[in-house]
Amino acid sequence: MKGQKIIVPALSALIGGLVALAIAGRTPAQMNHSTVAVSENGTPQRERVYYASTFGSGGAGQTDFTVAAEKTVDAVVHVKTSYTTQGGGYSFGNPFLDFFFGGPQQGSPQPVQTSGSGVILTRDGYIVTNNHVIERGDNIEVVLNDKRSFKAKLVGRDPSTDIALLKVEASDLPFIEFGNSDDLRLGEWVLAIGNPFNLSTTVTAGIISAKARNISIINDRYAIESFIQTDAAVNPGNSGGALVNLKGELVGINTAIASQTGSYSGYSFAVPVSIAKKIVSDLMEFGEVQRAILGVSIVELSEELARERGISAIKGVLVTAVADEGAAHKAGIRAGDVLLSVNGIEVNSVSQLQEQVSKHRPGQKVELIVSRNNERKHFSATLTNLKGGLSLVQPSTALDKLGGTLVDLTDKQKRTLGLRGGVQVAELGEGRLKTSGIRKGFIITRLDRRAVGTLSELRQQLGAADGPMLVEGLYPNGTTAAYALSLGD
Repeated sequence: MKGQKIIVPALSALIGGLVALAIAGRTPAQMNHSTVAVSENGTPQRERVYYASTFGSGGAGQTDFTVAAEKTVDAVVHVKTSYTTQGGGYSFGNPFLDFFFGGPQQGSPQPVQTSGSGVILTRDGYIVTNNHVIERGDNIEVVLNDKRSFKAKLVGRDPSTDIALLKVEASDLPFIEFGNSDDLRLGEWVLAIGNPFNLSTTVTAGIISAKARNISIINDRYAIESFIQTDAAVNPGNSGGALVNLKGELVGINTAIASQTGSYSGYSFAVPVSIAKKIVSDLMEFGEVQRAILGVSIVELSEELARERGISAIKGVLVTAVADEGAAHKAGIRAGDVLLSVNGIEVNSVSQLQEQVSKHRPGQKVELIVSRNNERKHFSATLTNLKGGLSLVQPSTALDKLGGTLVDLTDKQKRTLGLRGGVQVAELGEGRLKTSGIRKGFIITRLDRRAVGTLSELRQQLGAADGPMLVEGLYPNGTTAAYALSLGD
């Protein structure tokens, strides 16, 4: 009996140990995994993506980022730009214009180099980046992860969302497929890939810590901010790089950090791919963005506001005004309504509503759920362009009205005149340029106080113009001038 009392506990301990070893032999990832379909060089195959999992009290989880990193790292590029500061400045020769728009400045032109990141979207060389990475650049160079270098052409840019599209002449490039940023969940793992501090491609990891964040960083009349917030480490040079999910799909374009030092301190922000994808598509097809609007003024619904209005649930955004003959007005939306969703996606903030509307073009229909007097109602609204119409903006229309032949400045002209860029009137025909007093040879450098570096930028600014504009620039002999220009009928 005494021997049995010793043997039984010993056997129990041995069996328990063997069971524990058997369980431990299975990694946490093996106990909780998801199998997804991916494609390499166009050939479908199956890959296993492992997610964090834990077992036992206090057990440590394991997360595998290797699949996502290996699929995407070669498709993130280093974007390098260079330009020359216009230190010499110039005067309009008019004391009133000099007062309002700045007089001559001293100093000599200085070369400046900047860098950021970009994401290859297609095998034939379309690359998305941030507008602020390239907006001042005269020359844009793209360096791949395999050290190959290409000169990039600016296809178009959108200051409202801080997105720009580049093109390099190449083929069979690695690229990242679009994911769905609407499906992202708080706490989900993501990777940030870019070139911080001019280092070669670097991968960091974090989680989605917030969505639809507005940090008031984009300085544009039609700014759209609905950032994905993460705690993945992002630093200067990451701008324009990729934010990817664990499937290796592009879900955002890294854009900004929240920092008082200029370096990462805990929060980073990315333009969701739901916005970037539409902007890129517009720039590819039209060379400019097709902006759609709903035609409402809205505010976020607070507990106090809901109580004042007798609104039972604090959900959605409150419509405070509706534009006459706008999309919402024609659909039957009224001031005092609460917008709850767009095409089935809930909108509980101004930025969320902006994000969902920005995914569409003028003439497209959206399905809206609205609370009116605490009753849910359904409406269909056909979005309009900025002028209230349904037609898409045709890039050539505004240029045709100018009545002339416009060309980009050559590199030699830029160096001679100390300019970062500009558009020259090579030939003058019958049109708004001539009636405004502009003569052949004039170089347009600014339109309504915004720099004009290329013909593509001029086209975009003209397409979004509303009312008379101030055109600033100079002639090849250095004489500066400013003119009032209107494209109205």
